[in-house]
Amino acid sequence: MLKVDNLNQYYGGSHILRGIALEAPLGKVTTVLGRNGVGKTTLLKTLMGLVPAKSGNIRFGGGDITRAPSHERVRAGMGYVPQGREIFPRLTVEENLLMGLAVRPRGTPIPPRVFGMFPVLGQMMGRRGGDLSGGQQQQLAIGRALAFGPRLLILDEPTEGIQPSIIKDIERAIRALAASGDMAILLVEQYYDFARALSDYYLVMERGEIILRGEGKNMDADGVQEALAV
Repeated sequence: MLKVDNLNQYYGGSHILRGIALEAPLGKVTTVLGRNGVGKTTLLKTLMGLVPAKSGNIRFGGGDITRAPSHERVRAGMGYVPQGREIFPRLTVEENLLMGLAVRPRGTPIPPRVFGMFPVLGQMMGRRGGDLSGGQQQQLAIGRALAFGPRLLILDEPTEGIQPSIIKDIERAIRALAASGDMAILLVEQYYDFARALSDYYLVMERGEIILRGEGKNMDADGVQEALAV
């Protein structure tokens, strides 16, 4: 679904992404791990077109999107849940979810799948986003990204600052989305146990490079946790 080759990105004179290559297959969870400041969020922003790629190639669904603007990537089926959630705090839950349908024809309903994943959203449709707990806001951010039916869901540290019970809800939702077989999932995460529980494939970044990669079932044997602690 997503294939990246030799992706490079600079901030000023700093080489932030160094020859990144990865794939995110349909029906699988591909996880990118690494400590703060190694380039994980920059990678996702570059994939979404929020930061232009300096060089390299990004292909999605068989087409080259390396130079495509962000809105075209979304129309092609890329959903993005940014770090920090970035919901609209003054809009209601319903209005936030409807924002996720901006690329669909007017009047398109919010799909039942969203409420099946996160029932609390259906119970709080009239509540403002800013009045929700951090965990509920994260569910809302994921629900907004799911509303238009993406073929690729990109999540940037969805467990950050979230209570354990809602982390479990998010884990179940991601697992169910992958199991449906109609979506690829690219997950950036620092919480090792969460990543290990979900990953079909993993990549570890250090100083803008991928230093380890493999199958999720081999993360312990491959020393991923130790690599993150160095």
